[in-house]
Amino acid sequence: MALPKRPEWECALPGYLQHDLDAFKKGLETDDSLIDCLWGELYGSINGAEIDDQAISHEQAEYLRDTYLRRSFR
Repeated sequence: MALPKRPEWECALPGYLQHDLDAFKKGLETDDSLIDCLWGELYGSINGAEIDDQAISHEQAEYLRDTYLRRSFR
């Protein structure tokens, strides 16, 4: 089930997550040869922000995963 678009869920992220999200977006735009590494960094940051730091909700984490990670290599 696709989550609704929630651009506000991309605001006020922990610094490490925002950094990795921005790097991943740039990597997609520039067709970076290391996109798989950037994907892994973003995946880890989302998990860390949700599980370890509890800085984002499960729903917000799922939104980010669905928006960037699950669809980026389709």
